[in-house]
Amino acid sequence: MRTGKSDISGWLVRPAGGHLWAVLVTVLAASAAHAARTVPGGGMDNAIVVRAARTWLAGGSPYDDPHFLYLPSAVLAAVPQALLPGAVLRVLVPCAVTVLLALAWACALLLHRVPLGSRLAALGLTALALGFAPFGHLVLLGNWTVTATVALPLALLLASRGRWTGAGAVIGAAVALKPLLAPVVLLFLFAGRRRALMAAVLVPALASGAAALAMPDPAGFFTRTLPFLLHGDDGFVRLYEASPAAVLPRLGVPPALAQGLAAVAACAGVLCAYRRWRRADPGPLRLAETGAGLMLSAFLVSRPSYDHYLLVALPLLLAGLPYAGSVARGVWFWIALVPQVPGLTWPWLESERRRAFRDAFTLCVLAVTVARQALTGPGDAGGRVPPGRAPEPERAPAAPF
Repeated sequence: MRTGKSDISGWLVRPAGGHLWAVLVTVLAASAAHAARTVPGGGMDNAIVVRAARTWLAGGSPYDDPHFLYLPSAVLAAVPQALLPGAVLRVLVPCAVTVLLALAWACALLLHRVPLGSRLAALGLTALALGFAPFGHLVLLGNWTVTATVALPLALLLASRGRWTGAGAVIGAAVALKPLLAPVVLLFLFAGRRRALMAAVLVPALASGAAALAMPDPAGFFTRTLPFLLHGDDGFVRLYEASPAAVLPRLGVPPALAQGLAAVAACAGVLCAYRRWRRADPGPLRLAETGAGLMLSAFLVSRPSYDHYLLVALPLLLAGLPYAGSVARGVWFWIALVPQVPGLTWPWLESERRRAFRDAFTLCVLAVTVARQALTGPGDAGGRVPPGRAPEPERAPAAPF
């Protein structure tokens, strides 16, 4: 990295000392070890996938379990886990989830051209692990959402380097495992990248079609899972959903009205994401903010929508912190994250069954913040970035550590 007028400069992007990496490794190892000791079988959500694969191996239908919310291709992907003993999964899954989260952060940094040995690389991941509760929840649950957290920044990184078809294939592979990133196909439409769009659609379609032929109930995803996702008729699941469509009825809003409001908000978010893409300023913020905006808009209306879904978008936004005018430079970005600080007790929201209200606050404020950025353009305390120029990180004086 050049030390003069570089695209990336400042205190955050200077090399991190060994003590920062030691703290990071300790935190991540403690998080994985805690999950391994606390949750048998490699996480509650991972156990659902493994159980579905074992059911299929025994000749049954994985869709007999209403909480199995994945495409048929995910069943075959889970077979290796199904063949492992529980004692191995108990250690392997939280370690794998932690490594994948670190990889997602690394891809987000590379997208923003931030050195992997920088202070932001070490401090940012440490902050996510210590200060963002969904990080720990995802490690505990072992949910396959982690595949989406890696796939989105990796796909955007490939797109930033002109490898759009590869980006589409990555999104398609992630959708084949869990259809969480389906809204990202809109990005390929915005960009006019037909081959990338075809890859994103064909990869999961072919993989799921081939896997469905091996199922005793080939149409199970459409006849059982899809109606469950559309209606959300599960009292247990509803308590943990963060979308306004699920939270507003708990406050007395009629469900139909809540669903309508959430749909309107999601459509507005998609339009703002399109506006952000059309504002074709150079630099990595365009891809990151458009992708994050699409996903946050989808989470506003999707059923279910959990707190750990936020990890799909958050690393993309946080990694842009060195850039003047980035979303992470705004005060509302940080206000949105306050309810997710572990150990902070909120009056009347202490119960785990009420944490969905905190998650909904974070989701809605982040979505509005990203949408507002798309409409108003980059700007920070120092003023707006001139049109046609890529925002650059601020420089900082050298620090003694």
